Formats: sequence, C-alpha cells, structure tokens
Amino acid sequence: MAGQDLTIRLLRNSINKPVIVKVKGGKLIRGVLVGYDSHLNLLLKDAEWVDGEEHEEIGSILLRGDNVVLISPS
Repeated sequence: MAGQDLTIRLLRNSINKPVIVKVKGGKLIRGVLVGYDSHLNLLLKDAEWVDGEEHEEIGSILLRGDNVVLISPS
C-alpha cells in the first residue's frame, strides 16, 4: 500500500496545477487537476488533447482511473 500512499500524496500536491495524463491507447491529455478519488478517477479543467505540436481543446473532462496509464506534472 506504500505505492498507493505515494500516488495519493503526489495527486494531492498536484491539485490546481497543470498535469499531463497518458491514457490507454497512448493519447495524452494536458489540463489542470481539479480533483480525484480513491479509484484514481481524475477531474481536469482547461484540458486539451496533445498530439505532437497539435492541440485540441476539450474543456473539463472526467477520466476514469482504469484508463489512466501515467500522470505527470506539466
């Protein structure tokens, strides 16, 4: 459970900060982390799909935790 505690602590420290999330299928989403829950569902605002130099704005999005592969500070 130590790994999960670290994950939750890192998420807590990332609230209201920009993050990049890699989801299943290899796509990247960049946005501001608004919240999360114990299932690692993520709520992002000002989110956008990132594909190389191209960006597509999507606004607010709720990502299911089972689709999240990686979360990183932006």
